[in-house]
Amino acid sequence: MWAVSRRRVSSSSVLGQSFRITRPSRCYSSSSNEAYAKTLVSRKGTSQVAGIVGSLGFPFGPRPLRDVISFVQRYPPIFVRTRSFSADSGELVDAVVPFMGESITDGTLASFLKHPGDRVEVDEPIAQIETDKVTIDVSSPEAGVLEQLVAKVGDTVEPGTKIAVISKSGGVTHVAPSEDKPSKEASEPCPAKAKKVETKKPKAETPPSKEKPTAPSLPPPKPSAKEPQLPPKERDRRVPMTRLRKRVATRLKDSQNTFAMLTTFNEVDMTSLMQLRSDYKDAFFKKHGVKLGLMSGFVKAAVSALQNQPIVNAVIDGDDIIYRDYIDISIAVGTPKGLVVPVIRNADRMNFAEIEKGINILAKKANDGSLSIDEMAGGSFTISNGGVYGSLLSTPIINPPQSAILGMHSIVSRPMVVSGEVVPRPMMYIALTYDHRLIDGREAVFFLRRIKDVVEDPRRLLLDV
Repeated sequence: MWAVSRRRVSSSSVLGQSFRITRPSRCYSSSSNEAYAKTLVSRKGTSQVAGIVGSLGFPFGPRPLRDVISFVQRYPPIFVRTRSFSADSGELVDAVVPFMGESITDGTLASFLKHPGDRVEVDEPIAQIETDKVTIDVSSPEAGVLEQLVAKVGDTVEPGTKIAVISKSGGVTHVAPSEDKPSKEASEPCPAKAKKVETKKPKAETPPSKEKPTAPSLPPPKPSAKEPQLPPKERDRRVPMTRLRKRVATRLKDSQNTFAMLTTFNEVDMTSLMQLRSDYKDAFFKKHGVKLGLMSGFVKAAVSALQNQPIVNAVIDGDDIIYRDYIDISIAVGTPKGLVVPVIRNADRMNFAEIEKGINILAKKANDGSLSIDEMAGGSFTISNGGVYGSLLSTPIINPPQSAILGMHSIVSRPMVVSGEVVPRPMMYIALTYDHRLIDGREAVFFLRRIKDVVEDPRRLLLDV
């Protein structure tokens, strides 16, 4: 009878609530229970204590103190306490892939710069994402400890994808067992269920029904003959292409398939430009803090040629021709990860010093892999200097969506006829590859001729002749 009454009283929502509110948030031992009961008796008396105990779900009337103490010792209070995890209180934050640019939808997780347990600061890079154009850092949103790596190296990730978890307090992450790995009871069926499954299997096997024989199935088609391949060698290594390399390969192949490319050549006597650099390199470095190179001379020569032949600075868009009233020169830079083409904006408004500073900054960022999307977007004309690697002659490929590209090569001392005499001269072959759909041979030759005239006599830039 007492058991039934106890269940009924404890099931009451009102009494259950008062039970949780009245009793303190801790469990009692037998000694603490006895002390608790004695305290109540000393304050309220035996009958009132019995009434209090009864109101809490215990079937006592006015009973002696020893009965109350005995009952409390036999049935200690049970309390349910809840505690929110650190994730609920904002202790855990997610490190997600940032926005990578308008033309980039995903990337490959190249590497993790931090490992679980490492201390990280706000905006400190913890991973690198390799895209079609640049390598992007994933920074920590908060200072704390790297608790968990969610993604793996080599995964394809999109902006907003969670790759790691950061603990701001640096404590231990509390993960439910179901999140870590499934328990053995869930992964392994119990023997009773296994037996039931085994007993059902023979019932599932029914004798074949007598049906009309179907037509015999046709034999599988014979595999077509393939080109014989050599067996793999022990010293072969298969390495997946990086996203940057695949992007470069795709763009160059699209360029060949789209443009009607034609290349014209010329040679340039580098005597005057090299003498100009030799005469003013010290004063130039002292004033501007950067060395005077040959690239700035070719950029200024390309700007002059583009102004004289604006069709080379234009591009085909469907059935229209887009003429650009600005000149953004792209400089091809070879890096260990692949070819990148940063852009010098408004090169027509820059002097030699500004061009040299811009080239140095972009070259350092390209080698460090810190170029941004904006520093590579656009560009109306490209210059590629293969001469730094010793190239004597080449036919560069147009960088889409541009219409032409200038190729520079190595400087070689060759015998030249000057004023009727054979003298050694530092000579360079230059090449212009252009889209013949838009640019005719006449404009292409005039363009390359203008570059030759300016490089061989830089005074033309001052006089605009």
